[in-house]
Amino acid sequence: MRDFLRFWRSRPRPLALSCARGQGSDPVAGWIDSGLHWTVRAIEIVGIATIVIGAVAATMIYLYRTMQKGPVEAVYHNFRSSLGRSILLGLEFLVAADIINTVAIDPTLQSVAVLAAVVAVRTFLSFALEVEIDGEWTWRKHRSKEDSV
Repeated sequence: MRDFLRFWRSRPRPLALSCARGQGSDPVAGWIDSGLHWTVRAIEIVGIATIVIGAVAATMIYLYRTMQKGPVEAVYHNFRSSLGRSILLGLEFLVAADIINTVAIDPTLQSVAVLAAVVAVRTFLSFALEVEIDGEWTWRKHRSKEDSV
């Protein structure tokens, strides 16, 4: 772990990041870097809040409907759909924050590789959640809509 921390602290940094830490001479670049960091953090907070608020709201609605109607399969299905949609929306915000972080703040080959892996995992999760919500493959959903017209 110490070796990793030593490597992480000694890695080369982009100009904007080094200016923000007092290693450069351009204060505007430091302000831009600071603004980008705050923007990324704000988008991440929105993504996390979307997931948490969506989960709490879906759970409250589920409990309310269960108390009214009893444990009905449709109520459970609506709960899973609502929870899945909030997770999907939150993941979209988190992917956007990762993209901004990689492209604007730390554009190294290693960070791009990590971003690619994160986006691949989150894309798979989004796809799997969408199948869970709708109950059918995405390409079948579009085909069944065309058949019904």
